[in-house]
Amino acid sequence: MASVPSFRDLPSVDRLLAQSCWSQVPELRAGLRRDACRQVLEALRRRLRAGGLERVPPIEELAAAALREAQSSLQPTLRRVVNATGVVLHTNLGRAPLAPAAVATLAELSGAYCNLEIDLESGARDSRNHRLARAMGQVLGVEDLAVVNNNAAAVYLALCALAGDGVAVAVSRGELVEIGGSFRMPDIMASSGARLMEVGTTNRTRLDDYRQALDQGAEILLKVHRSNFDMVGFTEEVELAELAQLARSRSAVLIYDLGTGMLRSSAALSGESVRSALSAGVDLVLFSGDKLLGGPQAGLIVGRPELVERIRKHPIARMLRPGKLTFLALEATLLAWERSPEGQEVTAAALCNRTPAELEQLAQQLATELRACGVPGLEVEVAEVVSTPGGGSSALLSLPSTAVSLSSAVRSEEQLAESLRRGEPAVLGRIERGRVLLDVRTLLPGDQERLLVAVARLAEQASS
Repeated sequence: MASVPSFRDLPSVDRLLAQSCWSQVPELRAGLRRDACRQVLEALRRRLRAGGLERVPPIEELAAAALREAQSSLQPTLRRVVNATGVVLHTNLGRAPLAPAAVATLAELSGAYCNLEIDLESGARDSRNHRLARAMGQVLGVEDLAVVNNNAAAVYLALCALAGDGVAVAVSRGELVEIGGSFRMPDIMASSGARLMEVGTTNRTRLDDYRQALDQGAEILLKVHRSNFDMVGFTEEVELAELAQLARSRSAVLIYDLGTGMLRSSAALSGESVRSALSAGVDLVLFSGDKLLGGPQAGLIVGRPELVERIRKHPIARMLRPGKLTFLALEATLLAWERSPEGQEVTAAALCNRTPAELEQLAQQLATELRACGVPGLEVEVAEVVSTPGGGSSALLSLPSTAVSLSSAVRSEEQLAESLRRGEPAVLGRIERGRVLLDVRTLLPGDQERLLVAVARLAEQASS
């Protein structure tokens, strides 16, 4: 009977490093090699402690494993994923895929110098916001804007600049939200120096509640988009136009944290937009760049020029300012909206606006091609499903869609989803009622071919 291995049977790091396989990669530095050997040995120790190691592999095999570990540590950890979840703005997958024009701009200018803060006509220093203000003005008609690194920063900076010395800010109790990443509106307000004045109740807030807050010293009214939850039933809230009229009559400032960044309503996406909020008379609208706007991660502040200027001149603004890449992608995205008012040139908007007929045709074609892959025991069907914009755009907003449904006689749905997720290319779908659903709404150009490669590899696994 073979003896049970012990810790003494494990080779030393130096013995692993002395193996000949390392001569293939002279470019790997010594520290990286040593770390890889330690990781391989530590994995063996864990198996020994758990009683799951029947024998110690040959030293050549261990050295080869360490070599692979060292080489993999030099590879990027971020890689392309086929999004077949049906969630257009999937936070875990990077939210909005950039518009082709933004990708082209980054490809051309990210590795070069550009006139980010210089006027090439006069040679004088310029503001990086000016070019974005021009593009945003073309799309929304606003005169000025401020840009920070995300919408949470936009809320924080606006409050610091306009209410940081203890100014009372009135917010409905039903809008004191917490969204992903532990973003709690009361905490943000407290850290900004603003004084929170809660009005109304959780489910019902009336115009008189805001009026009483102004009577008690509030100088700012803050309206907050609820993002990833909503309330139904016995509820009441004030229309933006009414709130704006009240704020104007009392010389107060109305700020709307819209969050989602929907520039305009469309057939697929209804609800409050940046344009409609400004038209209603809101003084400042704050929203994300990487949600329904379809651009890079950013927080945008638009509205009354004198307020935007105060915000931009606040000392904290410099700490929250994005870099060149964000400005390049944002300007290209805004210009894409100007060229295509319905968002045809903006990838996220185009995905949301896909028609049922287009989705059905794509799903049927994909299903036919997947069946031809010949994966043993794999059943492929087409199913009607519901997808969502995601990204906290609206808890109740859904989009009818079509998916390719996969089920297997030899794999559970969890095993099938795991194989697709861990494969190359990686494919992320969703599991519903014992099936893996591949929602075609969120497939990008080339993803259909990538899916075929991923499923064909399932056939290879079955035959090996």
